Amino acid sequence: MIRFVFRFLGLWILAAAFIFLVYDGTRSIAADRLEIFSFEAIWTAIHQPSLDEVRRLVERHFPPWATDPAMRQVLVAPAWLVLGVVGMVLVLLGRKKKPLIGYARR
Repeated sequence: MIRFVFRFLGLWILAAAFIFLVYDGTRSIAADRLEIFSFEAIWTAIHQPSLDEVRRLVERHFPPWATDPAMRQVLVAPAWLVLGVVGMVLVLLGRKKKPLIGYARR
């Protein structure tokens, strides 16, 4: 059951990543220069208080020398890239196990 949830969420997130990729592409073509939506801009537009809460949570549980550069890199990355990686990880976590062949089967 949990594998189904992982696959379901992963596919929806991958669909959102594809939508943002197409959106960035059309904006870039229309502007005649590279236009990329950052993950932070998307998250801020959807729900700003949750972004602030995640920042406080990360700052509270991890040392600043380790989290500040990492979190900043994720937030300034293109939205389609971040969502694509998260979606792929969820789909891989939800994949079915390979059947065992030979004596390893029990």
